[in-house]
Amino acid sequence: MINMPEWQRCLDAQFDPPKPGQYRAQPEDFWVDEQLDFTPEAHGEHLWLRVEKRNQTTLDVVKTLSRLCSVTPRDIGYSGMKDRIAVTRQWLSVHLPGRDAPPELEQSLNALGITVVEQARHPRKLKRGVHRTNRFVLRLSGEAIDSEDFVSRWETLCQHGVPNYFGPQRFGPEGRNLQRAEALLNRGWRKRDDRQGMMLSTARSFLFNELLSARIADGTWSQPLAGDTLMLDGTQSVFRIDASDPTLQARAAELDVHPTGVLWGVGEADQRDAADYEARLLEHYPGLCNGLERSGVKQARRALRMRLLEPQLAWEPGAARLSFSLPRGSFATAVLGELMLTNG
Repeated sequence: MINMPEWQRCLDAQFDPPKPGQYRAQPEDFWVDEQLDFTPEAHGEHLWLRVEKRNQTTLDVVKTLSRLCSVTPRDIGYSGMKDRIAVTRQWLSVHLPGRDAPPELEQSLNALGITVVEQARHPRKLKRGVHRTNRFVLRLSGEAIDSEDFVSRWETLCQHGVPNYFGPQRFGPEGRNLQRAEALLNRGWRKRDDRQGMMLSTARSFLFNELLSARIADGTWSQPLAGDTLMLDGTQSVFRIDASDPTLQARAAELDVHPTGVLWGVGEADQRDAADYEARLLEHYPGLCNGLERSGVKQARRALRMRLLEPQLAWEPGAARLSFSLPRGSFATAVLGELMLTNG
């Protein structure tokens, strides 16, 4: 049985181990705002709602909208899953062809702790992964923010980027999702056992984190290697290189391109020096790797590094307040893991 490891921090070689800290004593300490790069068109069959919620998951809101609007959950779209213990804003869409929303919808949502910030019609359902970034405002407290190197840690992350780890929430309490994924892949993945593909995602996330941790340990996580697949910053565009050169090294130093790691599946492996890291995954976790390939899931790439967008640090009595945006799919907990020791 695979147990959850403690993955390598990129700042370990530069600073003393981080001190303990807290970042989610109450929902208001963890604020997230999902950012689209377009606006609804003000007409169409789908009602788009930008909502603010506390202490609820995105799927909780989906169930509530399904009940109040008398539609099935399949008629409701959302771009990303947002944290429960947090104050979060995001868009959802409800398919209401030829009819208006119930007149009491906003009032009913308000009574359940969900506020409609704005709404508009749009011709299409909101699809997964179409938002561009998430804006975070996090209130940190504890011993970590009083340590002498806290500001230096933060400034280093702002300048050089952050390891793009999948956060602990991907793996469930005590890593139980990983153990479920391992068992499912060992007996043979079937769609009916994993309708949303969460177990496939969990296994791929674990393997990615392992590869990233190995490259951090070797000092290669932010620099192109021969045979690497690189991703342009701010896009999903990738290209493979035969060899690194001073121009690519300079672009990586400027955070213009990032090395990527595999999201395991059916596809072509990296080449040359970069291939060694994928070979290690196959050697150490053959059950996960072979099980993912047997499932038929297609290989994808994920940047090993993320750039903090518009980062800010402010101080208040007994706390530090961090503000930054991250590309969709990146985890604020990966940033916090470089700054403090937390309970997950």
